[in-house]
Amino acid sequence: MFKAVSTNQAPRAIGPYSQAADLGNIIFISGQIPLDPETMEFVSNDIKEQTDQVMKNIRAILEELDLSFNNVVKMNIYLDSMDDFAVVNDVYASYLTEPYPARAAVEVSKLPKGAKVEIEAIATRG
Repeated sequence: MFKAVSTNQAPRAIGPYSQAADLGNIIFISGQIPLDPETMEFVSNDIKEQTDQVMKNIRAILEELDLSFNNVVKMNIYLDSMDDFAVVNDVYASYLTEPYPARAAVEVSKLPKGAKVEIEAIATRG
C-alpha cells in the first residue's frame, strides 16, 4: 500500500490521481503542469514561465514530504514542441544541483489543458 500525498501548495489533482504516491522509500510524483495552485489557471502561455511553475509545483510536493530536489532520482519531461527544449532545460537546471537525476525529454502531440510542458518525478528517501 502507499500513502497519497496532497498539499495546497501545488495544484490539486484534476482527475482520478494523487499529487504523489509515497511508498516509504520511493515517491512517485504525478506529472505537473503549469497551474497556479490558488487559481488552478495557467500562470502564462510563455514556456519559461510555465516551466518555472511546473518546477515550483514539484518542489511544493517534495517539501510536503520534507524532501528536496536532491532526493529526486528520475524526471520525465513532456513537451508539446521540442523547439522549446533549450528554454525548458535552462529553467529545469536552475532548480537542480549535481548529481543530477536521470531524465527523459520527449515531444508529445498534446498535454492536459493545452500545457506546453509537463514534468513528473521519482524521489527517494535516504
